[in-house]
Amino acid sequence: MLSIETFDQRQGGNVLYKALSHPLAAEALRVLAETLRARAPIALFDPEGIAPALFALAPDLPPIAGIYVQDARAIGRETAGLAARPLTELPESGARTVLIASFEAGRIAARIAPFLPAGAECLSLDAIRLPPEMLTVPGRYLDRLNFATNFAFFRDQDGLSTRLVSANYWSGYGANGVRLWLRLYAADGSALATWEEALPSGAGGFALDSRDIRARFSLPPFCGQLFLHVIGAAGHDVVKYALDTFPSADGAQPSLSCTHDANAWPSERYAGLPAPRGDERVILWVQNSHAVAIPRGAIALDRMGAERPVSYPHDIAPFASAALDVGDWLPDLRWPAQIEFCAGRHVVRPRYEVIRGGRTRIAHVNVERADLTPDPDLPRLPPALGRGFLLPFPILPRRRFATIVQPTPMATTQTSLPLRLDLFDPEGGAAGVHFLGNLPRDHDLALDLDTILPADALPEGGHGELVYDFRAGGAADGWLHALFRYADRESGHEAESSFGAHIFNTAMTYRDEPQSYTGKPPGLSTRLFLRLGEGGRRSFTSLIYPASAPWRPHSATGLQLHDETGAIIAETTLAIACSGSALIHPDEIFSAADLARAGSRGYVLIRDTTCRLFGYHGLRDRAGGFSLDHMFGF
Repeated sequence: MLSIETFDQRQGGNVLYKALSHPLAAEALRVLAETLRARAPIALFDPEGIAPALFALAPDLPPIAGIYVQDARAIGRETAGLAARPLTELPESGARTVLIASFEAGRIAARIAPFLPAGAECLSLDAIRLPPEMLTVPGRYLDRLNFATNFAFFRDQDGLSTRLVSANYWSGYGANGVRLWLRLYAADGSALATWEEALPSGAGGFALDSRDIRARFSLPPFCGQLFLHVIGAAGHDVVKYALDTFPSADGAQPSLSCTHDANAWPSERYAGLPAPRGDERVILWVQNSHAVAIPRGAIALDRMGAERPVSYPHDIAPFASAALDVGDWLPDLRWPAQIEFCAGRHVVRPRYEVIRGGRTRIAHVNVERADLTPDPDLPRLPPALGRGFLLPFPILPRRRFATIVQPTPMATTQTSLPLRLDLFDPEGGAAGVHFLGNLPRDHDLALDLDTILPADALPEGGHGELVYDFRAGGAADGWLHALFRYADRESGHEAESSFGAHIFNTAMTYRDEPQSYTGKPPGLSTRLFLRLGEGGRRSFTSLIYPASAPWRPHSATGLQLHDETGAIIAETTLAIACSGSALIHPDEIFSAADLARAGSRGYVLIRDTTCRLFGYHGLRDRAGGFSLDHMFGF
């Protein structure tokens, strides 16, 4: 496993990790390594305890003669086989060069000058800084806004193309002159193209289309990853987007998928990967997020709860992509079994592809938390918090679509899932309750709602909510996740999405719930992004008004149609009943003329200051294809 710290739920992302792993920093690290190799012996002064991450992400560094620290508590700490020594012993090190492991080395170099060996010179990580023009906050290098970065699965190959869509939401926090620094990697990890694009000055929409990029740079077919760096960001250092995969041209394979952003922090494990059915192939796309090769045996697949991982026996080159057919590694495993991906912090949230009947669909796995333990207070939350944690999901119109629910363990300590399913019609009326039991970690439950609902129930759809129910015992931690799979009864096309639970719409708070996009809880407002259709595909969203406890009887939801400059073209309002939902198609609520003015990079902003809505979005095409994933807000 890579010895890096990437994300802590309490403190957020580790900026140092991003500063060391940025593609330009990785290039500069190789140059620094060559410089150091000519100036051995080398001592490393590590005032901030970053040596493990530095060694993990810079394997080309020449051998270090010794590591020296200033913190007395760090003396003896071992890194790369070297025990840390006190700074006071540095003069006797015999080093010709002292590498200061810091991006703010000026004052540090002056402070340790009396301890340098005779004739030694100092180098530092200032040598691998990004160019000044790429810094959002020039005066503070390790500011999180300097590293607003992410990856995207990106393909234009085998009749399939991809289109990344988002908006300049940073402008809403005062950002000006926002631009993207982009690098496209091929499957073998080589850089196909590097370029910049300016974003609209306001909250306009933007799109990155693989077809356009391939033509612009005269590229061959590719299936790799796109690195995004937002320069000039404000408010958010998280790069959020929707990614559509669709046929490259008319007559290509009838496939359609959408996925959420990649969650830019590599994790030790990921979960929510389904085993294939007998007539399916499930491909896990492993895309190396670093300039360091993933060594053979460093990643593995395992049946959830089995703890018998099967290792991948090949190296994966820096920034390269590898397609793992899970049937090759776990040949006897079939749906509804679940698979755990032991990723060793080498990759950001991966995508998986399900191939069945001439169609392909793409979805994502989720971060499996290693920092959680069961919360003993959850079985006895006060009545003011009502049903507590809820995991809402849409039930699409049942005459046309089947809906399947599969709870997914998403923390390494989860050994039980005590769950109930509450069902609601669009007006918020109760449509059924189903106790799922106290499920074990290795359960194989995938509940088809057709087995618990009469054929004439919820003909126009509605929504469901997974909630904790401790009547049969069990423990919980609040990190409740599930996979939701939908099948078109006419076309045979399928889509799936996965997400986690929150406490919704209560005035009372519990820890960091109800979550807010900005500020402290309670999160009682909504700002969701809905991209428009393109290329003959229709956009839609299922908006859900979940409530852990009784809240406002109806939402006061505004839908604002924006063009690619951020200007509002048209507006309308919607009232959703508490515990109700609404299935919305922009082309049914906005005129064709207004949608044409908004353009293919326009979007709908769903805004509500009275309650927190949760939503899923997707596209529908003329061939019976559809996509679905959870929405993002900002």
